Parts: sequence; C-alpha cells; structure tokens
Amino acid sequence: MLGKKEELKDEVVEQKKEEEPSLPKLSAAEFKAYNSMAEHMEYFHNHFRQTWQMLYNACLNNKRPANLSLKQFISTGLQFCSHLSTHHAIEEQHIFPLLAQKMPEFKAGRNAAELLRQHKEIHKGMDAFEEYLEGCRSGEHELSLVQMKVKMDSWGTVLWSHLEQEVKTLGAENMRKYWTIEEMRRMPM
Repeated sequence: MLGKKEELKDEVVEQKKEEEPSLPKLSAAEFKAYNSMAEHMEYFHNHFRQTWQMLYNACLNNKRPANLSLKQFISTGLQFCSHLSTHHAIEEQHIFPLLAQKMPEFKAGRNAAELLRQHKEIHKGMDAFEEYLEGCRSGEHELSLVQMKVKMDSWGTVLWSHLEQEVKTLGAENMRKYWTIEEMRRMPM
C-alpha cells in the first residue's frame, strides 16, 4: 500500500515538472541578481545556525563552552532569541508583504503561507525557551542543560527546516518565475 502512495506522489511531482514552462539558462550576472535575496538571507541564517549549534552542543555534551561564563552563555541564548525575533519582524513587516504581491509562498492572512506558519511555530517554542533562560538569568532557577535541550528540541526541527526552505524559496530559480531582473535590482535587500 505504501508503495502505491509513493508512486502516485512521484507521478504528481513529475506531472508538475512537465507543466512548468522551462526557462532559459541564466547568465552569471542574471543568476547573481535573481539569487541576491537568497544569498543575503543565507548570511543571517548561517549566524542563527552557528549560534544554535553552539547552544545545542553544550546541551548534548552537558557542558557549557569553556570560553563562556554561565552569565555569557545564558546571554548568548537570550541574544539568539532577540535576534531571531527581530529578523522575523523585519521579514513580516517589510520583506514578505512585498514578495507576497507576486509570490504565494509569502502570503499572510487566514490561509497564511507555510513560511509564515513556521514563524508562528518557531516563536511558540522560542518563547518558552526564552522564558526558561530569563528564569535562569534572574536566579529563579538554576540552568539545566538537560532541560534546555528539551526546550530547544520543541522547535529545533521547524527552525532548521524553515532556515533551509526560506533560502530555497528566495533562490534564483524560484525568483525568476515571478520577478524581472529590474524588479530584483530594486528589492530592499
């Protein structure tokens, strides 16, 4: 039974590929213009990945990095939350509405696009993570890397999936379906 479902899924994917008009090959300059937002986004996302990985590795090893005091470690986690919240706010207020004019992947509202739904899911887990770290910073409770890992696990999968998907969606091959080179050059990032 599972095999038939997979076959049907593969057929649908192939059919969609056949329905999409093939676009001409991009020159290096065109690719750079169309890929510019993905490149810019990847820069920020790599920073988030590196910070997440440092925090998460500490949880896996049950040991903070030797070069960070407890206060610095907790502050790093809180800064991560603050930076990611700011990043999402900028996207949702300035970037996504512009892209949503032509791209369904960025539509907001009642039937919000997956990228926006992912933001909500990320923030649900991140808010609990941030609240936990605030409690550690205030002395309300002692930092437990085991507990911190539990908090991170609640939203890590959606975060990492989102970081990949958003960049792919902003990539040259997708952007060229919706925007002209001139429009891409006027994009705010």
